[in-house]
Order: sequence, then C-alpha cells, then structure tokens
Amino acid sequence: MKLLRIVADGLPLFRGKLDICLYARQRVSQDQRDSLYPLLPAVFLNTTNVFAGINASGKTSTMKVILFVLNLLSGKPVNAASGREILGRAGSVAFQTVFYSEKTDEICKLETVVSFSNTDHEGQPVYIIAAEKLWCRKAGGVTARRRLLDFGQSGPALVRGDPEKREQFTFLADDVSIIISRINTSGDVPHVFDTMALTNFNGLPFTGEISQEIIAYLDPSVEYLIFQKDNRRNVRLKFRDQDALELSDPLELTRYLSSGTIKGIWIFSFALRAFEKGGYLLVDELENHFNKEIVCAIIRLFKSHRFNQNGGTLIYSTHYPELLDENERNDNIFITGNHGGITVENLSSILKRNDLKKSDVYQSGVLTQTAPAYDSYIALERKFASAIALSQEASREEET
Repeated sequence: MKLLRIVADGLPLFRGKLDICLYARQRVSQDQRDSLYPLLPAVFLNTTNVFAGINASGKTSTMKVILFVLNLLSGKPVNAASGREILGRAGSVAFQTVFYSEKTDEICKLETVVSFSNTDHEGQPVYIIAAEKLWCRKAGGVTARRRLLDFGQSGPALVRGDPEKREQFTFLADDVSIIISRINTSGDVPHVFDTMALTNFNGLPFTGEISQEIIAYLDPSVEYLIFQKDNRRNVRLKFRDQDALELSDPLELTRYLSSGTIKGIWIFSFALRAFEKGGYLLVDELENHFNKEIVCAIIRLFKSHRFNQNGGTLIYSTHYPELLDENERNDNIFITGNHGGITVENLSSILKRNDLKKSDVYQSGVLTQTAPAYDSYIALERKFASAIALSQEASREEET
C-alpha cells in the first residue's frame, strides 16, 4: 500500500487544514526518474520527504499525523494508534486519505471522522470513529497526474453503518476503521517502521540480526556485535585487537558505543527493511547524533533505485537547512511554522524553481518562520548582559 495524500481538518494544534502529498506534483524530468518511485505511468512517488522548520514549529506534530494515518490504514484501533495524541480532545477531526493498493491495483479514498468520546479511568482521551466512507477505482484510468485524485461522481464502495452491509459491521469496534474489511480480503497494509519514540533514546530498540557491514561503516573499530538469545549473557561485542565483551543487557552497549553508532545501527537496519517491504521509515530529527555525511548517506540510499526498488519512503524532520540541498526537487520539502497554530506549506507552492540552492533560500528570509525572530535574539542578548552585570556586581560586593 502506498500513501498518496492526507488532508486533515479540525486538528487542535493546527491552523486550518493540513494537506500533505507524497507524490511528485512538479514536472518529472528524465534525469530525476531514478530518484523517484514509478507508481503509475503518470505518477511518481517521492522516496524522501522532509519537514523543516525552527524549534517548536510543528515538525514532530505533523509527522505524528502521518504516523497516525498509517496506523489507521494498518487496521489498528484509534485508541491504540501511535500518534493519536495529536487528536487532543477535539470534538471532530476529519481525515481524507488517498492511497494506492498494490495488490488490487486500485486508487482508494478513505474519509474518516474521529471524535473525542470520553476519558478512561486514567484520564486519557477515548476516541470513536463517528463516520466513514471508502471509495475505490481502478488505477488504469489514471492517464495524467491531475486525474489521480478525481473520483468523479461515483458513490462510495463502503459506508460505515450501511444497513445493507450490516454483516460487515457486526463485530466492528467503534474505533476501528472500515479499512479492516479490505485488509481481511487483500492483506494489503502499509509497512511502517516508526522511530518517533526513539528520538531521545540512546539504546537499541531490537535484538535482531545486525549487518556487520552497517557496524563497520559506523565504527570501523568494532569487529562484531552479536545477540545471543539462548545465552544468559546475550550480547557479544568485540573491538579489533581486544578480547570480546559479554553483556547481559543491550542497554550496556551505551557504555562502549557512541550515540551515533547506536542510532545508526537501528536507522540503517530499519532502512534495509523498508527497502525490502516498500515501507515507511519515520525519523524525527534525522541529524541527531550523526555527522552530515552519514545523514546524506541515508537520504541517498532512499533516492537510489538500485537499492530502493520497492518504493521505500523516508519521512524525516530536520532543523538543518543544509540537508535540504540533498533534494533536487521542491515538492518533497515541507516548511512548518507555528504562529497561532501550526501551518505546513509545500516548498513547491512557494518556490517554483528547482535549481536554486535550498539552504540559501531557507536562510534568506524568503520563507517565513525559518529562523528565530531577530527581536527574540536581541531580548536574549539583553538578558545575558543583565545577568552577567548582576553577577559581576555581586562579586564586587563580596570582595568589599
């Protein structure tokens, strides 16, 4: 399953509708085709999508919306879905999700209205799906990109609570999407590799097989790292020209490996699985713990058709404008801002030319809210100057 577009209306943290397209909306030149995934003859998917903005501009919140929708399409209950906290206690949030089903060769549109219902015994919000409709049409009819989202006048294939299809809804929980009926027949779900909860985590989230080539790339001094599930001391770590270490807990690796090496192990491991499955890898603040070359290597792997033949998609956020220069296109870059609510704008709607250096444009002031406000910085300088002056005065008084 390939996610094409998300439109969300009613999210408490956002100002107006959130509209995110993951397919290429600008013209695709011949030399750009190798870095995109050919979904249909006239439609290409961006295999990397980046959300850029200053601190507290809404990057993480926006990625949580995408994560929530992917969970919804996977058939997970709303009340167990990752990212559901973005719903807050909104009375009604409407999601319109367009996706391509690889197994049935259909373009589908799912409209879902999620409502806050009550709170559980721990005070956490409980949600229900108040209304839902699903449209499907054969992808063969899409002869131009502009027709991708056109479902014409055809009625929905499935409506939540339809009395004529009561047997399909008899055992449907009130927080589970009707998409579950398609999953049960086609088995088509998005493969999601979610690292959002690991942004500030300095440990390995799994104990599976780790490629020695990945470890050698991140830290050439490591000879091998092996997890032995059938042994009390289940981790063996060996540095070159040193005796092997036997560790009983993977968290002990933080004493011997750098934060960048640990993060790199799980990022590259998940990336490989995303390539195999054609899935989605979500990484908040991709640059954390990495030097620029490693970050660029991850991005380039996703853009390479040689490795990424199944349309694996990297969705990430960054504070660093120089990473935007790894993108030849504008339509896979989203600029976030937060002034009276989060806004997300695709760079292609702001900047029509692809040949301009993205980092220069980002830092030039052409884009709004892409750097801390000058007045705020001046106020910060004054605060530092005042605090230092008071400290110096106190020191002089102590001396006298």
